[in-house]
Amino acid sequence: MTTTTIRPLASTESSQESGGSTLTGTWQLVRFIVRRDRVRLGVWTVSVAGFYAYFTFALDTLFADPVAQQGRAAVMETPAGIIMGGPGYGMDDYTTGVAMANEGITWVVLALAIMSILHVVRHTRAEEESGRAELLRAATVGRHAPAVASLITLGVVNAVIAVVSALTMVAIGDLPLVDSFAMTVGSALSAVVFGAVALVLCQVTAHARAATGMSLAVFAVAFVVRAAGDMREVGGSALSWLSPIAWAQQMRAFVDLRWWPLLISVTAIALLLWLASALASHRDFDAGLLPARKGRADARSSLRSPISLAWLQQRAPLGWSCLGLGLMWFASGTMLPDIDDMVGGLVQDNPAVAAIFGDNPDQFTLGFLGVLMLYGAAACAAYAIVMGHAVKGEESAGRAEVMLALPVARTCWLAAQLVVAGLGAAALLAVSVYAVWLGTVAVDGGGPGAGEYTAVFVGYLPAVLVYLALTAALYGWMPRAAGVGWALLAYSFVIGMFGGLFEDLPEAASWISPFFWVSAAFTEELSWPAFVGLTTTAGVLFLLALVGLRRRDIGTA
Repeated sequence: MTTTTIRPLASTESSQESGGSTLTGTWQLVRFIVRRDRVRLGVWTVSVAGFYAYFTFALDTLFADPVAQQGRAAVMETPAGIIMGGPGYGMDDYTTGVAMANEGITWVVLALAIMSILHVVRHTRAEEESGRAELLRAATVGRHAPAVASLITLGVVNAVIAVVSALTMVAIGDLPLVDSFAMTVGSALSAVVFGAVALVLCQVTAHARAATGMSLAVFAVAFVVRAAGDMREVGGSALSWLSPIAWAQQMRAFVDLRWWPLLISVTAIALLLWLASALASHRDFDAGLLPARKGRADARSSLRSPISLAWLQQRAPLGWSCLGLGLMWFASGTMLPDIDDMVGGLVQDNPAVAAIFGDNPDQFTLGFLGVLMLYGAAACAAYAIVMGHAVKGEESAGRAEVMLALPVARTCWLAAQLVVAGLGAAALLAVSVYAVWLGTVAVDGGGPGAGEYTAVFVGYLPAVLVYLALTAALYGWMPRAAGVGWALLAYSFVIGMFGGLFEDLPEAASWISPFFWVSAAFTEELSWPAFVGLTTTAGVLFLLALVGLRRRDIGTA
């Protein structure tokens, strides 16, 4: 019999006593994070760069005519346009570049801020909460090394996104290189500010979900402050400067470029990092500065079921999604009464616009409204896919195994998760559809009525559920292929939005998209055969998901 002796790694404290520092092991953690998240960060890079490419192409193709550009500028000068877009500079000469900066920065910063917040929380607070950070700290890893490594990798990925996106804008829209870089770099730095905010909040709370929620709430406050400040004065007021979103917009790319607002973002990041470091030095490991609230000793009887657990896990993202999308679509609805007068004439002069919104000038508003419904359905389908992936996350984190150790069948657990996710997707779709209707009613009360919006909701509902069911079926049989749902959604959106521009595209290429089978909103009657077909498809995929989970082992994904 032989004995193997394992030499323990040096602890953090011993490494510091021998001349180490709180940043020991930072570069090793940077390499580890890059290797661990290479696919995740790659998808974010491609997605954001794809948004830049799509937006540039759409503006340069559909709204290349000066009349169309000024019509779009007129829309963005309305209160709803200012809230959804930006401060409104460069309206007198509304070129593609000006439209990109004025309308796109808010949404680019939103996407990058979400990525930044999730990245920082994932590699700091979530690691402490799961216990993995304690294993790292047992080796030669300094106290602040994980936080610094997460910020370094976050800065690198945002820099890569900025460079790729700027080159994409130049290649597709022939936009000035310097202004393009100014827009993308400014947006990236604003997003890193929110990542630094998340790092501070990770020191305050002991739970990753709380840190994520509070960080997103900070972004919501920043959005409201920016919108309120821009509403007070054309070009933004003093109130606007309190929001990191405005720091990127106030660089005034493509109009009157100035670089000094970047210094505000850099200074804010440095101050937030100093604050996070100070707070981290005054708290215990795996604890927050605010003590965790103690729960009940025994759960209420209403919570002792898989569906109650699913509701507790999903109610927060559902609530925030309904609030955010509801406000956005309500604001969009307030702009509809003026759309026809401002840009309705494009149908006659621009074949590309006619291919997307319809070739009848008298029904331009309905065509535009139909495109909004497609956007709303796509956003709800994205929510459904995220909830489908959350089930896989429960298994990967080991929580599903704990649940299934109780007298709970695995099919019952999965069915509960999918029922709550499906009802949540339906609620989100209803909020999106009726928010647009309420927006139009709040302005002039014209346009389609509640019954027609209800028909749109009924038509799109089974199509949205197909995305959830497909993600669940892939999870049940091939968990590693669950990301196919995202590919289908991207393909469906491109075909649904730009299919009319491709004259040689065979109709069969659209059959794979669930949205293809939905009747055109407000211009076609609800197709009940298509409704039944999509509902049946979703039902079969849900059944396959349950069967697949029964046939494989838990934890082998």
